[in-house]
Amino acid sequence: MRKIILPVMMLIVFCAFSLNAQEREKFDPKKDPSKDLKTAVKIASKENKNILLDVGGEWCPWCHRLDEFILGDKEINNYMHSNFVVVKVNWSPENKNEKFLSQYPKVPGYPHLFVLDKKGKLIHSQDTGALEQEKSYSKDKLMSFLQKYSVKKK
Repeated sequence: MRKIILPVMMLIVFCAFSLNAQEREKFDPKKDPSKDLKTAVKIASKENKNILLDVGGEWCPWCHRLDEFILGDKEINNYMHSNFVVVKVNWSPENKNEKFLSQYPKVPGYPHLFVLDKKGKLIHSQDTGALEQEKSYSKDKLMSFLQKYSVKKK
């Protein structure tokens, strides 16, 4: 009986960590996007990646849909995280992050994506409505967007 308990316990712990790794990162009104961007610039410069600012809020159903779509598609999820440093930027009545977002073009709706180079300079502003398909997102459109704005590897 004891021989079985340890492997079962290890399996439970492994499954718990695996599930947590697949959780959706939430938009946090308490986070400072300026600090997060500084960290992202350091990582992006070191790893030769662009930065993807994901602007939205916990109140936004389309923000949840985009996150769940990306998490549910291994190819897109792996490509995005292999080629971008992703920074969640909260926009909500609780914290609109107006000072931070004022340095970028006006956001027409949420979620919204900004692509920055590895130094933090704006490359592109993306309305995610153009990436939608019915009540979700289009894999082809999202992958095309990611590929177009990822750093071209030599």
